[in-house]
Parts: sequence; C-alpha cells; structure tokens
Amino acid sequence: MVQTYGAASSREAHDTHGGDEHEALLGGDATARRQKREGHATIHSSVGNLANTIIGSGMLTFPLALASAGIIPGMITCLLSGGVAAFGLYLLSLCAVKTPHRRASFFAVAELTFPRAAVFFDAAIAIKCFGVSISYLIIVKSLMPSVVAALYHDLTSPDTNPPAWALSGQVWISILMVILVPLAFLRKLDSLRHTSYVALFSVAYLVVVVVVCYFHPIKGTQPRGEVHWIKFSPNFVSTFPVQVFAYTCAQNLFPIFNEIHKNTQERMNIVIGTSIGSAALVYEIIAVFGYLTFGSKVGANIIAMYPSTSLFIAVGQLAIAILVMFSYPLQVHPCRNCLDKVFHAGHVLPQKTGDEDADDIEIEDEHGGSTEMGPLKHTVLTVAIIASGFTIAYFVDDLQMVLSFVGSTGSTTISFILPGFFYWKLTRNDPEAPKGLNRAALGLAVYGVLVCVFW
Repeated sequence: MVQTYGAASSREAHDTHGGDEHEALLGGDATARRQKREGHATIHSSVGNLANTIIGSGMLTFPLALASAGIIPGMITCLLSGGVAAFGLYLLSLCAVKTPHRRASFFAVAELTFPRAAVFFDAAIAIKCFGVSISYLIIVKSLMPSVVAALYHDLTSPDTNPPAWALSGQVWISILMVILVPLAFLRKLDSLRHTSYVALFSVAYLVVVVVVCYFHPIKGTQPRGEVHWIKFSPNFVSTFPVQVFAYTCAQNLFPIFNEIHKNTQERMNIVIGTSIGSAALVYEIIAVFGYLTFGSKVGANIIAMYPSTSLFIAVGQLAIAILVMFSYPLQVHPCRNCLDKVFHAGHVLPQKTGDEDADDIEIEDEHGGSTEMGPLKHTVLTVAIIASGFTIAYFVDDLQMVLSFVGSTGSTTISFILPGFFYWKLTRNDPEAPKGLNRAALGLAVYGVLVCVFW
C-alpha cells in the first residue's frame, strides 16, 4: 500500500497544538526541520482559476456541435464529456494524496507509478500548454482589430475609421504583453484569481448576449435554419472532440491541490464539481440558445454570427478577447513547472530515514537540491516561454493543424490517459482500494487512448 501524506488530516491540528512541547523535547532538531508549507487559497479562488482554465474560446463552437447531432444528443454528449472530465480530475486528486506534502505534480505521481517515463510525461504536458498559450495569443491577435473597428464605428460614426495601427493584430499583442508578462511571472496559481474573476465575468456577459439575442434578435440577424431534436450528421465526428477537449484543465489541478487551504478530498470534490458543473452549464446555455437562434445555419463561432453593428455585440467580442487574454498565464504556469521537472533531471521522491515522519520530509532530488524553483531558473524559463511564444504568434497567423494535433493528443493524455493509468497503477495491489474504481480508472485510460486515436 502506498503511503498517503499529501492532504490535510486531523493530525495537523494535533501537531499544531503540540508543537511547543514537541520542540522542547527535540531541542535543536525541531528547529532544524523545515516548517511544512501550507496552502492559503480559498475554495472560491480555486474554483475561479480552475473554471477559467476550463472555459475558453471553444465554448463558441458548441452550437455547431448541437447542429451536427440535434438538441437532445448534443446536450447529452456535453454532459457526458463533463462527467468523464470530472472523473479524471477526481482520480488525479486521489493520486495527489499519495505524493509528498503539497508537492503534487504529474512528475511526482509518475515517479510513484511509471518513474522511467516521468520526464516524458512532463515534456508532453509542457508542449501541450505551450501550444495552447500560443493559440491564445493568435486568437487575441485576430480578434482585437475587428473589436476595435466595431467599437470605433459604434461609438463614433460608421464613416469614421480607426487609425491604421489600431487595426494591426501584431501591435495589439505587443501592447497586451505589457499586462500578460507580469501575470506570467507570478509563482502561485492563486495569485491569478482576480484575473480569473474578470475572465469569468466576460463569460457571463457572453451567456447574456446569446440568451438576449435569441429572445430579442438584433436587426440584421440572418434567418434561422432548420432545428432538429435528433439528427446525426457526418460533422458530428469533427464536433464531438470539441466537447471532449472543452473541459481540459487537469494541468492546473495539482497546483490547486498544493495551494488550497485544507486540501481534503471533500474540499477538492467541491472545487472539481463546481468548476466542471459551472462550465457544463455555460456550454449548455450557449449551445442551446445559439442553435435555436440560427438553426442549421449556425457557424463555428457563434459570436461572429451576430451583426457587429451593435455596441452590445462589440462588447461581447471584447469580452472574448479578455477571456482568452487572461487564460494565457494559466497555461504558462503549468508549462513552466513541467519544464522545470524536465530540466531538473532528478527525482522528487522523499529521502526518508527511519526516525522521520512522512509529513515532515523535505523533498530532495538525487543531487541534493530542493525541488523549489530558484529565482534564476524561474526567470529563465518564464522568459523563454513568453519570448518564444510571442515570436511565433507575432509572425504566424494560423497554427490550426499543429495546435489541433497538440491539443487533441495533449488534452487526452492529461485528462484521461494519465489519470486512469496513474490511479490504476497506484491501487491495483492495494487491498483497501475499491476494485470497481480501479477498473473504472483503467477504463478511463482506454477511453482516452481511443479518443486520441480516432479523433
């Protein structure tokens, strides 16, 4: 059976109250031990960051997913995709408990399950997050000129055009990097909670846009096409992965587990359930009302279907840009942490002696260094991620094929394959672990492989 010591337990209260007596008995040995780090993030901030990681520009394609299968099958597959993603996050939270105190990561769990492949797992996750971060910059680059033009025409006059520099996507991502660079340098995911709240407010505004435009269509909106309750079309094969990958957020589950105050399983379940549940609710509302508004004529970007002559819609386009922009640091954070493990070339398993308590173990690598990222390494890795990503996004306008491949393989790996195999390997010989859950975890991994192969 694997030692469990990553989560908060009733022993923490005992250790807190008995700390003075314990120090007096141990003398200098107690002060020599490094104090256990604790989390300070709240449930609200954890839900905000995880939900912001989940909800992205992919939600704009959900009405098209309903059009390819009909309202009832589309809603069912959306909920099923969310449920499967929540199960993967739940398995990861169970695996996180097996890792050293508040040091959970894909690398740490891989060291307990598949140590030879730990570095390769982190490299794959880093590439995936890096590719997604580039896609966010490209989306902002393509969105901002049209947003500025729409706002300029709506606030001034249709005959007045904005200056040429304001219609350059390259100029806009250069300007916005002034905001994004400091956010990308933040060490803790919880420090990004305020930008996540702003991004989620943008999501709420988009939901309002879709609902209002259904009941009160804007002048110039194209007539609705056919609406079907059940209708499977060949496009379902291409739209189903959108629903599957729309719930990807596993790369930030471990940082949330490490930073949340009292990271018990019950509190983690609240974070996972609320984040996935709120994302599913947003997706369902946008999908249903967007499809009912345009029917079979709906496009891949629901917000682009509405006439941009309205200030109401122009602000909605700006909300998308804000949402995508503030999602960028949430990809840089796990990318940097995974690259740290790749270049660290060491192990995170604790070097335990006979008289040490598992909760007091400080993680060391095979060269004797702490796994805490030093200021120099943190700066170098962050600068490398930002500079290379910005350069690619500045000169390239379309990375759809590459990013689709990276997203489909990377998202499937961290959302289904690794959580399933990790939990299965950790508990297959544990007599206390539920056998049904162990088999379900293996089934999740197989499902992830099938999705990766066929889509």
